Amino acid sequence: MFSKLMPKEAKFFDLFNAHADLIVKGGRQLVALVDDLGKGPDVLAQHVQAIDEIETTADKITHETIALLHTSFNTPLDRDEIHQLIMRMDDILDLIQDFAEAMYLYDIRQLTPEARQLSDIVASSCERVKSAVILLNKMDNAPAMLKLCREIDQLESDADRAMRTGITKLFREEADVRQLIKMKGIYELLESVTDRAEDVANIIEGIILENS
Repeated sequence: MFSKLMPKEAKFFDLFNAHADLIVKGGRQLVALVDDLGKGPDVLAQHVQAIDEIETTADKITHETIALLHTSFNTPLDRDEIHQLIMRMDDILDLIQDFAEAMYLYDIRQLTPEARQLSDIVASSCERVKSAVILLNKMDNAPAMLKLCREIDQLESDADRAMRTGITKLFREEADVRQLIKMKGIYELLESVTDRAEDVANIIEGIILENS
């Protein structure tokens, strides 16, 4: 199998896995932020800070991965695939950070059912990204990875529907234009996280096809 022929540069997989752990932490922290909205701005600020710290740690892992890519003669995957994978993974946490900061800056004090549904979908997408990434070190895991990628794709479709439903209700029911603009932005940020998770799934699918 391909895994037996792969250059033994396991450090890349360690970095992917460490980053994926942070993606899950970011997704869970996002849900915690949403759940704690009614507890006031100080609690919200604590969640924003926690997400900022997660994103900063992830950035360091991304930079370390790129630096290792520049200094490694042998790489376990195509160099462009490594670069694209870690960058798209980092995009997930960048958007989670953007969402958290928007919640604080917009002074959002409650969310619609559709926005809460989107936050749950984001967390589920993050969990599946991690599950797929940790299997990358062996192409024997291809069937399991492909299943997870299909689930990520389905979650992205679910997020699209939730966002469309939410925005439709906003334009029909929300009389406050400022609130409409704020909530539309929140919907779009949450849905964008699932887009980036789908990007990761597409990259993983491409790696599998290339090395099967």
